[in-house]
Amino acid sequence: PLKRVVVLLIHFVGIGMDSSVTPLRHGGLSLVQTTDFFYPLVEDPYMMGKITCANVISDLYAMGVTECDNMLMLLAVSTKMTEKERDVVVPLLMRGFKDAALEAGTTVTGGQTVVNPWCTIGGVASTVCQPNEYIVPDNAVVGDVLVLTKPLGTQVAVNAHQWLDQPERWNRIKLVVSEDDVHKAYQRAMDSMARLNRIAARLMHKYNAHGATDITGFGLLGHAQNLAKHQKNEVSFVIHNLPVIAKMGAVAKACGNMFQLLQGHSAETSGGLLICLPREQAAAYCKDIEKQEAYQAWIIGIVEKGSRTARIIDKPRVIEVPAKEKDSELW
Repeated sequence: PLKRVVVLLIHFVGIGMDSSVTPLRHGGLSLVQTTDFFYPLVEDPYMMGKITCANVISDLYAMGVTECDNMLMLLAVSTKMTEKERDVVVPLLMRGFKDAALEAGTTVTGGQTVVNPWCTIGGVASTVCQPNEYIVPDNAVVGDVLVLTKPLGTQVAVNAHQWLDQPERWNRIKLVVSEDDVHKAYQRAMDSMARLNRIAARLMHKYNAHGATDITGFGLLGHAQNLAKHQKNEVSFVIHNLPVIAKMGAVAKACGNMFQLLQGHSAETSGGLLICLPREQAAAYCKDIEKQEAYQAWIIGIVEKGSRTARIIDKPRVIEVPAKEKDSELW
């Protein structure tokens, strides 16, 4: 009981789950804020900038907030880069970040740049909103279903791509995947990570979502457990389906399970939203997102009576994304 009181107090003081929510002095308004930073994980600096911005702002979208008022950018440039490398990489990183912010309908008005042994990139996203503009992620009820809006496997795809140049690693996976497969998975991962969760967040309001979180560093199960822990009702989440970037399930298995992808522990970057939706609205939500974005969303599990835990069933169904290869198309 004491733990529960602490959680409730935290909610009122204003720490949400994915973003902090601070009631302002000005009547009825709250400041919703989030920050994030990490190391680069793809080779293209422009795409890395876009992915970073999408990842930062995703925490607002996880709260159902669709408008971002302002962004700041955080950048640590590596001391190991030559001046020439810096002159090429930094403007591309910044342009990617700025372009994704523009796509989100916001602007980057400042930030901080330092020189550091490691290159790191991140940002801050802030918005001022009324209570009806955000969805507190604690209202799941028995009978709800769980929807996921992006496929899993970004970490596996990025690593497999790096292994193309490492024979001892490549030899472990080349029996289950071709070089072409790896290149395509890497392109799909970049495309997915750079995509905003904005439409997914907008549709949460239309279809009466009971709460959501975004899937990032703790993997699908880690974030599902965190969301379950915050619920007001005595519920648990059970996940049956795992949508995975095509061939990455096989790669994960061939690596002796070092990623724990099918156990739900593989880290994702700028992953999809995991949303609790009323059962009768979930299929319409998935159909609507596909109509608006031309990307799929999946019903991956259910909400049942329980003690605020989450689990993946023993033999989950792995859904290859996309189901069929088309030569000139990514998805």
